[in-house]
Amino acid sequence: MTSYPRLFEPLRLRDFTLRNRVVFSAHLTNYAENGLPTAQHAAYYEARARGGAGLIISEEHSTHPSDRPYEKMIAGYRPEVVEGYRRITDAVHAHGSVILAQINHNGGQGAGTYSRLPLWAPSAIADPLFREVPKAVDDGDIAEILDGFSLVARNCISGGFDGVELQASQSSIVRAFLARSTNQRTDRYGGATENRAQFLLEVLRILRRAIGPDRILGVRLSGYEGTRGGIELPDAVLTAQLVEADGQVDYINTAIGMATETLHLIEASMAVPKGYANFIPSAIKEVVSLPVIGVGRFKSPEQAEQALDEGLCDLVGVVRGQIADPDFVNKARAGKPSQVRTCLSCNQECVGRMGLNRWLGCTENPRAGRESVALPRPGLQGRSVVVVGGGPAGLQAAATAAQRGHRVTLFERDAVLGGQIRTACVMPARRELGDLIRNLESECRRDGVAIELDTEVTAERLIELAPDVVVVATGAKPVRPVWAGDLRRVVGVRDVLDGKVLPSGSVLVFDELGFHQGASVAEFLADRGCAVTIATNGMVVAQDLSITLDFEGWNRRAHEKSIVQRTDLMVTAVHGEGPVSVELVHHPTGVSESIAADWVVFATQQEPVDELWNGLRGSSFEVYRIGDALSPRRSHSAVIEGHRVAVSL
Repeated sequence: MTSYPRLFEPLRLRDFTLRNRVVFSAHLTNYAENGLPTAQHAAYYEARARGGAGLIISEEHSTHPSDRPYEKMIAGYRPEVVEGYRRITDAVHAHGSVILAQINHNGGQGAGTYSRLPLWAPSAIADPLFREVPKAVDDGDIAEILDGFSLVARNCISGGFDGVELQASQSSIVRAFLARSTNQRTDRYGGATENRAQFLLEVLRILRRAIGPDRILGVRLSGYEGTRGGIELPDAVLTAQLVEADGQVDYINTAIGMATETLHLIEASMAVPKGYANFIPSAIKEVVSLPVIGVGRFKSPEQAEQALDEGLCDLVGVVRGQIADPDFVNKARAGKPSQVRTCLSCNQECVGRMGLNRWLGCTENPRAGRESVALPRPGLQGRSVVVVGGGPAGLQAAATAAQRGHRVTLFERDAVLGGQIRTACVMPARRELGDLIRNLESECRRDGVAIELDTEVTAERLIELAPDVVVVATGAKPVRPVWAGDLRRVVGVRDVLDGKVLPSGSVLVFDELGFHQGASVAEFLADRGCAVTIATNGMVVAQDLSITLDFEGWNRRAHEKSIVQRTDLMVTAVHGEGPVSVELVHHPTGVSESIAADWVVFATQQEPVDELWNGLRGSSFEVYRIGDALSPRRSHSAVIEGHRVAVSL
């Protein structure tokens, strides 16, 4: 018996039976090297197969040399890929999962930076992100593209994949044929939806011939792109009907957004409601009998079960949830959903790292992206380890050390755990960040960590305890800017969000960090009725929110809340006590101005709280310093360092 009967109901696709309805859908990883799959690919997918996923769909494989929109793309048309494919599929099959390869040609949604070739697209219309005008393909080019799809599909089958999925969504030349805005052809591929779908149907027929009658063939369709002239839900519904009538595919996967212009819809941040894309699979499921996959911020087994039970979809795509916890499925099957390390949807190390051309990782799973790297064996079992500080760095260090057989005590000076994460999740749009602390605290308590709250630990106390190891994770504290002096109405972000100070009236938020701190406090104060201006020394307010796909949502909310945004400014001085006079200089031009505000809130850099670390130097036991106590950074740095120091013991 299981608490999730729909989730664990098998499903037959061609000659294959999926053991459950959980899909690890296709997503980029940046693990390829020189266009080829790697041992890291195999270990990454194997971890999710071992964790119980019913169906795994690999990241995209390029079908043509003209298609290389990013550096670390798998070149599926090269014969050398087959050996790497075998490593992946053998590893996955060993644990009972079915695995498909997603194949794609990105068309005009790319650049010739790596290929040094012109882009190919249905019409010579530049993508709004890449701004490179593609070549409109002719009949000869189309024949070559079709040959490429056939070749890569055959390579995938030779490499042991159980079938293929065609990407006709998000970033695809097939998607470009389907959308009015990117298909302005007047031949048989242009005009009405039925005509624009002809290229899709031709590709699917080619793929079916290439893989044979017994292998699985799926297609991923975008249901809503959120762009002018882009695919709308009625287009997707009709296309799904045309696909089913043509009789080639075994299931329809769904997507929302476009990978360049509306990427924030595809990999939505925690500010977007869970289940936000459910309207797409439910609409398609109403008109087709094929199994339909739903996607979009499925964080828990309960949420997935509900979508299946309500008939919104037949399978559930859980990507970030299985990046955060590869054992997502097994824990649900075992009736232990509370042990699932729920995804934060913070996008810092999955989407964010990818945007910086780095390999995919995860804020709360330090093993994500490094599954192929074996952990060292513990040097000595059962060591006495004391961790000081209950933020993400200290909690991760404590959890990992306990899991590796050590006796761990964690001291936290506050009455609750969490450190600055507790401050950050005050805002509703950031509340799910608190899952990081809840997940880590749960692991610590399950694995026997002794947690002592309301306890200020001194160097003398630790020397008296004489543990084998001390890990200092005491965090960071704000640094008051020189220009702030000791003015009572100039305060820091943390004081405001922690409720120590509650400004009113007109407020200037000065942000030198460009991330969530300044944007969050600006929203917090606007919600309290303040007239808020946020100014930054950068060219864009909250510019780093673009990395985590929060930028669009922030700007929309800022507009709704009448938050004024100003850029390229430096504060040189502040005078007075309510209202205060703030002296600003526009640094590109050197023009100065003075503005009045009732309060000023600063979001500036912090400094380590390192008094305990300094007091322990020269101790007889091992001492390590991690997280913000070492150098103030973001949460993933804290988690990764906590894990790193624990596995080194």
